Amino acid sequence: MRHNKSFNHLSRKAAHRDALLANMTISLIKHKRIFTTLAKAKALRVYAEPLINRAKNDSMANRRLVFSYLQNKEAVTELFREISQKIADRPGGYTRILKTGNRLGDNAKTCFIELVDYNENMLKDKKEGKKTRRTRRGSKAAAAEAPKAEAAAPEAAAPAAEEAKAE
Repeated sequence: MRHNKSFNHLSRKAAHRDALLANMTISLIKHKRIFTTLAKAKALRVYAEPLINRAKNDSMANRRLVFSYLQNKEAVTELFREISQKIADRPGGYTRILKTGNRLGDNAKTCFIELVDYNENMLKDKKEGKKTRRTRRGSKAAAAEAPKAEAAAPEAAAPAAEEAKAE
């Protein structure tokens, strides 16, 4: 029974689970986006976000603590140099999970997990003020064009009516 167990064990022993999550965190830091199953991504978010949060305060103690989890110098260096500068003003939520559907072989739910500040497409849309959500009603651009077309029709009809009066 799993009464009062607060995290997903991922069908692995503790040492295997820690190695899996550490390796996935290293890959996430290096590549900024990884493709995995939904269960692993949710477990990774719980594991990686406190480590990323430690990178905001660049001290020897924080570097050693993060290194004790990751055991990879390059990943720790990149985390404290590059990633920490991008997330400096963000209060939390450093990762985003985007679901991609089910895997063909075993029908497992799959997804991307990525660092939020490194997705250029979503950052570009946010700067332009575009909404990334699609609705059933259609886009606002189509709704804005419809009144313009209706307004243009009476203006075209007005000169024709004036010419009829003149004759």
